[in-house]
Amino acid sequence: MKALVLEELKSPLVYQEVESPIADLGKRIVHLKAAALNRRDWWITQGQYSKIQLPVILGSDGAGADDAGNAVVLYPALEWGDNPAAQGKDFRILGLPDNGTFAEQISVPADNLVPMPSHLNWEQAAALPLAGLTAYRTLFTRCGLQPGERVLITGIGGGVALMAMQFAIAAGAEVFVTSGSDEKIEQAVLLGAGGGANYRQDSWDKDLKATVGGFDVVVDSAGGDGFAFLPGLCNPGARIGVYGGSLGKINGLSPQILYWKQISILGSTMGTREEFSQMLDFVSRYQIVPVVDSAFSLADGNAAMERLGQSEQFGKIVLTINGR
Repeated sequence: MKALVLEELKSPLVYQEVESPIADLGKRIVHLKAAALNRRDWWITQGQYSKIQLPVILGSDGAGADDAGNAVVLYPALEWGDNPAAQGKDFRILGLPDNGTFAEQISVPADNLVPMPSHLNWEQAAALPLAGLTAYRTLFTRCGLQPGERVLITGIGGGVALMAMQFAIAAGAEVFVTSGSDEKIEQAVLLGAGGGANYRQDSWDKDLKATVGGFDVVVDSAGGDGFAFLPGLCNPGARIGVYGGSLGKINGLSPQILYWKQISILGSTMGTREEFSQMLDFVSRYQIVPVVDSAFSLADGNAAMERLGQSEQFGKIVLTINGR
C-alpha cells in the first residue's frame, strides 16, 4: 500500500510503498478514504514531541470502510485505561508510536471503529475525531458547560477551537472568540459566534469585557503570557479549560484573582471511548459539520503539512485517499 512516512526529523514526508498492515487478534483493517492533519503531526516532524520513534506513519484522524464495507471513523486513542478521570500510563495516540492514518490502510482494535455519522462525507468525517473528542471533553466533561452560559474560545481557526465553538453553540451557549486575524473572527461570526476580539490590539481584553461582559467558560490551547488576561474576563465561578500550550509557560498570572473569583483551571487531553461515542451522538443529533479548510491528495501530503505549518488555516486540513 501507499503511505506517507516520516523518516527524518525536519525533512519532508516520503510517499512510498510500504507493507500492508495485518489484522492481528482483536484488530480490524480499515481502508482509509480520508485522513486529517493535527498540530501534533507538525510538532512531531519538527522534533518537538516526546518519545519520537522513526520511521513512522503519522496521522491520528481517519475515516474509511472496514472489510465489510461499513463506513467508520476511528477513535484516535489507544489504551486509555480504567480511570475515566485521566489516561493511564499505556495511553497512546494513533500516529506515534503506532503507525497512523496517512496511508491507504490501517490496522486498529475493533473497538476503535465507530459508525460514521450519515450526514458527513469522508473528508468531514476524517476532520472530526481528535478535534471533536478534545473539544467535547473540554467543554462538557471538564468544564460542565450549561445552556445559556457565555463562552470564550481563544485562537479560533484551529480544528479543536472550531469544534468547541460549534459544540457550544449547539448546546445553547453564547459564544465569542479571539484571533490574531480579523478575517477569522468574521468567519466565526458567519458560523454563529456572537463576535470576537483581535488579541493583537491593545486593550483587547478590556474592550471585550466592556462590550460583552464576563464569561462562564473559557477554552484555551495557547497558554503563554496571554493566558494571564483570561481570569480577568471570567465571571465568578468560571471554568477555564486548557487543552494545549503552544505558547509555552504562563507568566504574570495572579493567584489572587483565581481564588477571589473561585475560578477553576481544568486541564484536558483527548477523551475516553465512551466520550467519543457521546461526541458522535451529539454531532449526529445537531447535524454538526466540521469545517474543512482544504483537501490534498495523499501524494501531496507535504503541501498539506506546509499549510499546517503556516498556521493560516480556518478548519481542518484533510488528505484524500484511495481516489477520493
